[in-house]
Amino acid sequence: MAWHYRSMSVHEVAARGFGDTAVAYERGRPDYPASAVAWLLDHLTIGPGARVCDLAAGTGKLTRSLAPSGAMVVAVEPLAGMREVLAGARSRIITVGAVAEALPVSTGAFDAVVVAQAFHWLDPAASLDELARVIRPGGGLALVWNAWDDTVAWVEQVHQVVADAGSTAQWQRGHVSRAWAAEAVAAHPGFGPVEARRFPHGQTLTLDGVIDRVATTSHIVAATPEVRDAALAAVREIVAADPDIRDRETVEFPYLTEVYASVRA
Repeated sequence: MAWHYRSMSVHEVAARGFGDTAVAYERGRPDYPASAVAWLLDHLTIGPGARVCDLAAGTGKLTRSLAPSGAMVVAVEPLAGMREVLAGARSRIITVGAVAEALPVSTGAFDAVVVAQAFHWLDPAASLDELARVIRPGGGLALVWNAWDDTVAWVEQVHQVVADAGSTAQWQRGHVSRAWAAEAVAAHPGFGPVEARRFPHGQTLTLDGVIDRVATTSHIVAATPEVRDAALAAVREIVAADPDIRDRETVEFPYLTEVYASVRA
């Protein structure tokens, strides 16, 4: 597979929020539930011989779950710090530095593309045009998010603290509602109807681990020290006061993993 690079930039907040915190991101962020991965592999026909792109792969949280399928997995990640952690964790995965709006591959290069925890940072129109180019007709696209389960009271309170700390429009799109993403894909002439699935998921953390998880949120990392410290202090107060979790050594941070899949027309 030949690479042909075109220069485009990463969203400024994403670059600041993720660029220098790859190790903390790997430590603090959850993986993806086996049920969601199994559905993805089956629905997108990912198996031996398939060519799959994990786009905006980060440190490889989803990439590592795709590799055992036997597919050729290409992890595309624009931030060097993220790629370094990813490459160290799984050397057999091909790792490429590029952005979604300018992928350095030929037309129809991939049988499937997955975008986990990142589509809200992309330019929707430009990235979907590019994905329609690089996915072969009949191939698949899936957008995936580990969404915080706000039906749990303390999680909803933490989520509000994070939002009040100066959330960006991109963060709001990724953490409040992802219906816009399904609508964008369904409206694009290169893709067919969108099929949506939800899978319960959880991440076992110490109470300090909850703070670490919040601290890897992009706009918290990118905030001024004063804003960041105040937000994390407020989260500490929430977990220390909640009677259901305050006396536990570990707590289950609950998620609903949302998957939106479509076939290239």
